[in-house]
Amino acid sequence: MARIALVGHCGVDGPRLEATISRICDDADVTTANDPDALAEVVQDGVDLLLFNRELGYGFDDGLGVDLIADLRREHPDLKMMLISDRPDAQRAAEAAGALPGFGKAELTTSKVAQVLKNALA
Repeated sequence: MARIALVGHCGVDGPRLEATISRICDDADVTTANDPDALAEVVQDGVDLLLFNRELGYGFDDGLGVDLIADLRREHPDLKMMLISDRPDAQRAAEAAGALPGFGKAELTTSKVAQVLKNALA
């Protein structure tokens, strides 16, 4: 069973992402981490993939997903992370910070999402 955490996604996007992931990876355990404490717990408990929002809200003080990816990469070099953003510049920055190639919310109904997730979880 793949353990996937959605990090910093709003109440509208989170359920859409979870439904898409569940459709693609029917045995996935999808959880959310919308503040630093929840994220630390998910990482400590073990997670196969973290999916970051570009702009973090809620308990993250409106930070950026790319910055959090860079911070976590230094502490957890083997952690698999991905940015969810339609902006190519943000995707490039996330990959430079150590993330796997991600996808945008506008692509949720495309085959790209399935391929990217399956590659990340392989």
